[in-house]
Amino acid sequence: MLPLHFTVVFDLTSVLEARFLFLLRKAALQAGKPISPVTSGAVAWPNINKRSGRRRTTTHSRPRSSPTMSDCPRQAPLFSFGVIADVQYADIDDGHNFLRTRKRYYRTSVLLLRQALKSWAEAAVKPDFVLQLGDIIDGFNRRHEASERALEVVLRELSSSPAEVHHVWGNHEFYNFSRTRLLSSALNSRPDAERSLSESGTDIYAYHFSPHPGFSFIVLDAYDLSALGREESSEQYKEAMLLLRQHNDNEDLNQPAGVGLQRRFVKFNGAFSKEQLDWLDSLLSLADARGERVTIVCHLPVHPDSTDPNCLVWNFDQLLTIIRSHSSVVCYMSGHDHEGGYHLDQETGVHHVTLEGVIETPPDSNAFGTVAVYDDRMVLKGNGRIPDRVLLFPRRQSDPDRTAE
Repeated sequence: MLPLHFTVVFDLTSVLEARFLFLLRKAALQAGKPISPVTSGAVAWPNINKRSGRRRTTTHSRPRSSPTMSDCPRQAPLFSFGVIADVQYADIDDGHNFLRTRKRYYRTSVLLLRQALKSWAEAAVKPDFVLQLGDIIDGFNRRHEASERALEVVLRELSSSPAEVHHVWGNHEFYNFSRTRLLSSALNSRPDAERSLSESGTDIYAYHFSPHPGFSFIVLDAYDLSALGREESSEQYKEAMLLLRQHNDNEDLNQPAGVGLQRRFVKFNGAFSKEQLDWLDSLLSLADARGERVTIVCHLPVHPDSTDPNCLVWNFDQLLTIIRSHSSVVCYMSGHDHEGGYHLDQETGVHHVTLEGVIETPPDSNAFGTVAVYDDRMVLKGNGRIPDRVLLFPRRQSDPDRTAE
């Protein structure tokens, strides 16, 4: 975060269906924590004010009706996927974040990645794919001339994944590598050109894929306009620096200036170009017409209530406007804020999920999740620091009555 510091449909027998639900509920009970619904009561979600290092809490009001893990549909999911964020591996001793308020476990983070992969591989119902939400190795590797070596270590671990891994790029990818290098690396999981922005000859890392009929995932590039990973002579770099200088008068552009949302204008964040936003808008229009459910995946959060302002995309408001103009989007998943966060957009019913980072997770815990996808919801089963969540899809006129389950 802060600088340097498939398509498979489950066709199970009734026995396997019952086994899946039993394991899901048993794991929730053994976790010893309350199951976190997304449409009930008044639930407080913690976050961090990164200037003061103090914990702040945001409360979201929700209807009384409360879906829980025990309310999961009694059929097998359509598909499932694993999710993990901010591993930030480096072969160095433990350290702290920029404000020295939270500990970082650089060397053991890869062991937690290994445990996550082992858990997915041994699961009764294996995921169809895995979302790696960015910052797979830490920027300290560049300082120690160990970027390639560190990447080799994590790629060796990922080779044991029971399913295809879709990679998102974060700021730490660009601390270590150029955009050209990343495009030629194993961290480039873009499919064929017709499903990505590369068909227009651009180097924007954005694409989409469909793991199951009626469902699509869109990977976005939050460092399209950025001072990271762009040549200083490029128009993207020049535009990024202009934005930063307009909103941040600090000599160190990694140091936030101002208050509130103004604090997002730091060098370790970035923005979406008009080209990428137009491409997303057109994709969502097609998804609307097809009645698809779309999950958007990116390293940087875009909703102010799902993260600390320090971690927001610079032009988050433009992306939110696009999301709110389409009926197909059901969820936006991101990393970057190691404390994690969540917000349900009451206007659209879209869930904004910010995953807790592996890098700030003690070796005796973990931070990864498995998401089971049904016709009307996604069920996130968290491990370690990540809470369980039931993410109901926004209602559409064509949807069947949920009370008839």
